[in-house]
Amino acid sequence: MMLIANSCLTAFIFGSDMLGTAIFMLQNDLKQIFYQDFFCIFRGYVGYVSATLFNFSFALQAIYRYIIVVYPNRLFCQSARFQGLLICLTWIFGIVYFIALMFIGEIIYNADNQICQLPLQLSFSIIYAMCGGYIIPILMIMFIYLRLVRYMKKMSKRVTPVNILSRAKRELKMVQRTVILITILIILAFPYILFIFMSFFNSAPKYHFRIADVFADASLVLVMIILFQFTEPLKTSMMKRIKV
Repeated sequence: MMLIANSCLTAFIFGSDMLGTAIFMLQNDLKQIFYQDFFCIFRGYVGYVSATLFNFSFALQAIYRYIIVVYPNRLFCQSARFQGLLICLTWIFGIVYFIALMFIGEIIYNADNQICQLPLQLSFSIIYAMCGGYIIPILMIMFIYLRLVRYMKKMSKRVTPVNILSRAKRELKMVQRTVILITILIILAFPYILFIFMSFFNSAPKYHFRIADVFADASLVLVMIILFQFTEPLKTSMMKRIKV
């Protein structure tokens, strides 16, 4: 539940940042003004950090499932203290990883889209942001899933107690659900990724962020709904609160 709470918290921060950006965009569009407000660069920074933490939150869930299956006797690695440590490390990584881009002026105002972001072009900053915030956590999840599948195949060939095999299958199913969530993120984030690759060879569409923003908002809502459905303790707790 601690790891699920971390995903929900990062999703809330990311959603709040997207809402603030959308409000600023709408106000400037209605008034037909183009300027960079005081918090513009900070909103861009928070957007990159929260999206990165959101992706890594699913990687932490996959790591936890892997430890339970492969190293069931290492109780410390399954403890709340250890999971809290991993959460803190990902938060430190996300905050520090992008802070340099903010202070060296890489996050700039884009008048067409009324936001502050990294300019879409073939540059170190774009590749740096994509690797740390998107590619690495997704590759981690896929790698863990493949390792678990191979481990399950080995266990099936050996004489294994029924309860151990059953638990391993259950945890593998949970990782599969995490992979489903990440697949949704990949599909709905595809327009933005496509615009980034387009900028490497030509120029991205003028209103690229406005287009990508629609898909980002949809992916966040859809992922949270599916996360709620997949997490039985959270689902049960919320239903009890609603009935009360």
